[in-house]
Amino acid sequence: MEPIQESMKKWMRDHKQFQQRLQNMKEEVVKSSEIQTLLKEHKSISMEAIDKHLIKLYEYQTQSKDCEKCPSRDECINILPGYVPRVEVQNDEIKLAYDKCKRQRKKEHQDHQRSLVSSLHMPKEIMEATLERLDLKDPDRGKAVEKTVHYIESLGDELPAKGLYFHGPFGVGKTYFLGAIANELSKKNIASMIIYMPEFVREMKNSIKDDSMNGKIEAFKKTPILMLDDMGAESQSAWFRDEVLGSILQYRMMERLPVFFTSNYSLEELEKVLMTSNRGDIDQVKAKRITERIRQLSELVPVKGRNRRG
Repeated sequence: MEPIQESMKKWMRDHKQFQQRLQNMKEEVVKSSEIQTLLKEHKSISMEAIDKHLIKLYEYQTQSKDCEKCPSRDECINILPGYVPRVEVQNDEIKLAYDKCKRQRKKEHQDHQRSLVSSLHMPKEIMEATLERLDLKDPDRGKAVEKTVHYIESLGDELPAKGLYFHGPFGVGKTYFLGAIANELSKKNIASMIIYMPEFVREMKNSIKDDSMNGKIEAFKKTPILMLDDMGAESQSAWFRDEVLGSILQYRMMERLPVFFTSNYSLEELEKVLMTSNRGDIDQVKAKRITERIRQLSELVPVKGRNRRG
């Protein structure tokens, strides 16, 4: 019998401590300014209702309502991180609902913006590019900056049919323009895809093996904004030039979907690069067809200045 008696004593002692903690919790909750305001707004709430829903009221009272108790979104103290509690009262029934806090809404908006910019093998620096960091004071880049800012500011409900073709020496920051434009477009909920051309060629070659090429080509054709970085940087097969690149550019030209480009070459120089395949075959007519499509799809923008990679 001794063990049973000891167990009973322990249960009564623990039960008494629990009741005391519950009473302290109730006093803390009822005295709080938030709950006092709630009781004034809903005079139908009785003390019995407070006892019945004490845990809910304590949950509401101890959490942050306007991010005031949270150092940051990642350090949110609330039960549901990023969400704030709201009390709903119906007669004597008290319910808790949760709404997104301002930091959660901002985080989701930023995540959504980032999701609108996809890339094929582009460095992080480019994916985080901004207009503010375009070095606006460099006179050699003035025209390129002016064209870029004008493009963004002139965007309306419909996208312009033409993008921009940035061309200039190696290392002057042409690719950075693409990243800055893509991120500005994302703020307007316009999706874009940035593709590094040498990797694009390899991607298409590999896609033949797993039969995913057609699906990828369709995605490149139909993305709202397509950006092709470093045109002419790698020797291409006649097949890639005509069947892949030519097909994509033709579709976008017909559908009036803009394309942005960067290249170390002017269009005349690019034509000479494209006319010779990696097998040494020369076809000026088909190369000219590509450059004419580029001309229809974009406005030529020279980029000058110092080598920023040196």
